[in-house]
Amino acid sequence: MEKFIIEGGVRLEGEIRVSGSKNAVLPILSATLLCKGTFRIDNVPRLNDVYTMIELLKILGCDILWEGEKRLLVNSERAEKYVAPYEVVKRMRASVLVMGPLVARMRRAVVSYPGGCAIGVRPIDLHIEGLKKMGCHVEMKEGYIHVNGENLKGARISFPIKTVGGTENLMMAATLAEGETILENAAKEPEVVDLARMLKKMGAEIEGEGTDVIRIRGVSNLRPCDYSVIPDRIEAGTFLVACGITGGEVAIKGCIPEHLRAVIDKLKEAGMDIVEGDGTILAAMRRRRPFACDVSTMPYPSFPTDMQAQFMALMCVADGVSTITENIFENRMLHVAELKRMGADIRLCGRTAIVRGVEYLSGAKVMASDLRASASLVLAGLRSSGITEVSRIYHIDRGYERIEEKLKALGAKIERVKDEDMAARKGI
Repeated sequence: MEKFIIEGGVRLEGEIRVSGSKNAVLPILSATLLCKGTFRIDNVPRLNDVYTMIELLKILGCDILWEGEKRLLVNSERAEKYVAPYEVVKRMRASVLVMGPLVARMRRAVVSYPGGCAIGVRPIDLHIEGLKKMGCHVEMKEGYIHVNGENLKGARISFPIKTVGGTENLMMAATLAEGETILENAAKEPEVVDLARMLKKMGAEIEGEGTDVIRIRGVSNLRPCDYSVIPDRIEAGTFLVACGITGGEVAIKGCIPEHLRAVIDKLKEAGMDIVEGDGTILAAMRRRRPFACDVSTMPYPSFPTDMQAQFMALMCVADGVSTITENIFENRMLHVAELKRMGADIRLCGRTAIVRGVEYLSGAKVMASDLRASASLVLAGLRSSGITEVSRIYHIDRGYERIEEKLKALGAKIERVKDEDMAARKGI
């Protein structure tokens, strides 16, 4: 097992470049199952979730090769299998995104119930109900979802709540369905739009991506394409918070500022100076402490749930009292107990955290519970006095590409160490 050792109190300065989006690349890789041929996918981040998706695609018959640091070649010529096994799917919820492409191309899919972070139930019933409306027969057997799509056809599907994965899965299934599919109350996230753009480059007929209503007219076949993944807006947002929590001055390169509008607005409210450029955000926290401000998570374009934990870390050292409300997932406050170990003053009331900012946090041994919680603990460690040890950092490796190297480039004192190395240092 590995952990981060962080010596806080360093003001971050310099520039970093954002990696490709985790939440965009996973459905894009799944989409390579829709037709035979070789895809060249650029700006692919080297993340554990990406490695898991590659493993799953190989099980389904794809041949995959890294070409350089950021490009993946995916050959789906021999992808004829349609069973996504529990051993792989349990490690990552996004594995369920192969279901739509498999049903579209092979008219069948057998997919294990997904796993992932323990931040909530996150049922996939909306995916399943959508496939049923499209004429599929769906059965649950021994922990697997069995889908027969021989009668796959277009349908009007109105989601009762926003669902990113459901929108992506059904959009991919609809590309090769007979007739037109209309997705109402569709997710509008940039990652959904990125997938739609790739599908259209493959020959799909899609309109309305980025709005509440997406229309997909099924076509008889698709073709492989070359595609470059958008930058990761959550990584960019995390580094903006790192700048703010340390009182630093940082340039975020290779990002799309418009994808971060809600986050940028809140950081400005907290006292950060931000200048947006073409693919660049220049940020500086010139006050010693940020102002307290309230946050309530909602689907895009509102404040993202994937930035809630990081923003809470910032509010822990803010001047004043803030409230942070989590409206997306019912169990996404697991970082609160760990932040309190570092001296944070937080009171939980259901899904709302009342945070009374303190001037200083103190280093402690803390444990990550999920991907974004781990990021919040790293951020808190950057502002703490003394040494912070963050364990179970395999969570952060799911969604951040070499985060410690990027932070060190900005001046942070952070090291990745193995447990046995720590034991050797202590003479155990």
